[in-house]
Amino acid sequence: MKVTILQTDIKWGSPKVNIERAEQLMGQAPDSDLYILPEMWSTGFATEPFGIAEEESVSVALEWMKSKAQALHCAICGSLAIRVDWTYRNRHYFVDGRNKVVTYYDKHHLFSYGHEDQYYTPGDSHTVVRYEGFRFLLVTCYDLRFPVWSRYSDQYPYDAIICVANWPESRQNAWQILTRARAIENQAYLIGCNRVGNDIYNHYRGCSTIISPIGKTLARCKSNVPDTASFLLDLESLKHSRTKFKVLEERDWR
Repeated sequence: MKVTILQTDIKWGSPKVNIERAEQLMGQAPDSDLYILPEMWSTGFATEPFGIAEEESVSVALEWMKSKAQALHCAICGSLAIRVDWTYRNRHYFVDGRNKVVTYYDKHHLFSYGHEDQYYTPGDSHTVVRYEGFRFLLVTCYDLRFPVWSRYSDQYPYDAIICVANWPESRQNAWQILTRARAIENQAYLIGCNRVGNDIYNHYRGCSTIISPIGKTLARCKSNVPDTASFLLDLESLKHSRTKFKVLEERDWR
């Protein structure tokens, strides 16, 4: 499966502009099976969502994800600031254009340091998406710091973790360490899509990456510029690795 990261420079509160930027990057990496966008890719990290978050039922960004995925016969994922049922959600969507199915994960660990928890409602369940034979665990940004939440289990088995993020340059070292750690400890691919550019709070360097189950960098976007990175995920190789080196079978249960 060909997976492509779309490392975008997000214009604050401007879904239509950010859609155009996403489409430009997609044009540089045609024929992917799955495209991955950053956290809150259509607006920027809007910790105060009033006047910025879209109503889910009329979201321009979500509608674009659906129509584009169907047109390209692919899947597109990324998170949006969404208002639904009188609550605000940081909702990570996985839009399967081939089967016309939309799945989502609501960010569980809200970023209290940035006051995200004051305005958004956290999710309380995991989401594993099945697509083209692969199982993808969806997580969002701050979730990456919590290994128990993303731990491989018999209840939530998966082959790859997709982490979409607005991870600032000031904590870039943690991003690079934690993406590798989550891949290694779960014997899974880790696909981390981060943004670049600036908002009123931070500078974002990007360094979006695809990590192998043994912690090797398979593909990586350039720093500080919009960019793409693609890789062909190999399910049979992953299965062979897990069978030969039985880390998951020997993991702690409590």
